[in-house]
Amino acid sequence: MAPRLSDLQEQSIAHATARINIWSGAVRSGKTISSLLRWLMYVAQAPRGGALVVTGKTYDTVSRNVFGPLQDPSIFGEAAQHVKYTRGAPTATILGRQIEVITANDAKAEGRLRGLTAAGAYVDELTLIPEDFFTQLLARLSVAGAKVFATTNPDGPAHWARKKFILRQGELDLRYWHFTLDDNPALDPAYVTSLKQEYVGLWYRRFILGEWCLAEGAVFDMWDETRHVVTELPPIVQWIAAGVDYGTVNPFAALMLGLGADGRLYFTREFRYDSKLNRRSLTDVEYSERLRTWLNGGGHERPQYVVVDPSAASFRAQLHYDGVTTAAGANEVLPGIRTVASLLATDRLRVHRSCAGWIEEVPGYSWDDKKAEKGEDEPIKAADHSLDAGRYAIHTTRNVWQYQLVEPGKLAA
Repeated sequence: MAPRLSDLQEQSIAHATARINIWSGAVRSGKTISSLLRWLMYVAQAPRGGALVVTGKTYDTVSRNVFGPLQDPSIFGEAAQHVKYTRGAPTATILGRQIEVITANDAKAEGRLRGLTAAGAYVDELTLIPEDFFTQLLARLSVAGAKVFATTNPDGPAHWARKKFILRQGELDLRYWHFTLDDNPALDPAYVTSLKQEYVGLWYRRFILGEWCLAEGAVFDMWDETRHVVTELPPIVQWIAAGVDYGTVNPFAALMLGLGADGRLYFTREFRYDSKLNRRSLTDVEYSERLRTWLNGGGHERPQYVVVDPSAASFRAQLHYDGVTTAAGANEVLPGIRTVASLLATDRLRVHRSCAGWIEEVPGYSWDDKKAEKGEDEPIKAADHSLDAGRYAIHTTRNVWQYQLVEPGKLAA
């Protein structure tokens, strides 16, 4: 049975008749389903003489966010049978019409639209595609009556999508709808409660309230040393990963991550070498020897993964030569920060007192105000080496630990 629609969803579907139609707001707020329903309706009646386009950052995101729901009969009923797409393919078929699938993951993506005449387009995650790409896409929508339908989570208030389009709603042939998490009647109330607990600070305002807000102040403003730092560890039931941030001029840092018997994650110990303080840089061979000594110095612990800074190719090669299998750290900075922030906010990550580098760095880790004014969310790149090591360990192995943690409301103090 198809999910019940809210009044806001129904209104957005009925009135998405402008040349540019944008759904923005919280995660799981119903904006995607609304936009996809409207897209299906448009495809069924779209003018001929031009291509229909679905675009997003990567083939994976397009497959997951667009074609996954469209091919789900529990959402779109019999219409799902008329959506044909294979992950990674450059074309799809919707209701008998061929759809061009074009990705937009870098500055060169705009060139993929050259020569295209389009009758309609669906854009997934508008804020994640380059501005030049979207501008070129609009120029290619030259068939009479052509329309674009776009969804996005909000970003900073200076983002081009907000400044050049959303705020100009009265000037342009554009309609815009803002969704909060509470606008989706199909969600389980318990799930909504859990999601509101998991997102904090900047991400709560954006992904729960749907606000276009500035990244400012401390990144981990939920950090509380009296709560998050421990002098005694519970029994560790699973050694998940050692995260490594490689540095020659900058400090080299490694953190051990374990799952405690109490259902929390713990950074249990740290290795750190600062060439400036020691007045001597180490070679890859020397770092490998010291890291392996540290890995073997914790008794019976053997982490499932050794997750290394993805830019440290030569060091990973040295470790491989020395018999240590490694994984490249997931280097999506903002998603990684969001994962760590959620764990701290819900008290599902604690740090042993011996992890001095991590504890020293976390209070001063701040958003870059100058970048924020340009619409870019980036932390200041300074004093973050242990933080990066910890982020690699946590975010890269999320699929290992995420279903093993105790729910926030059931944690013991």
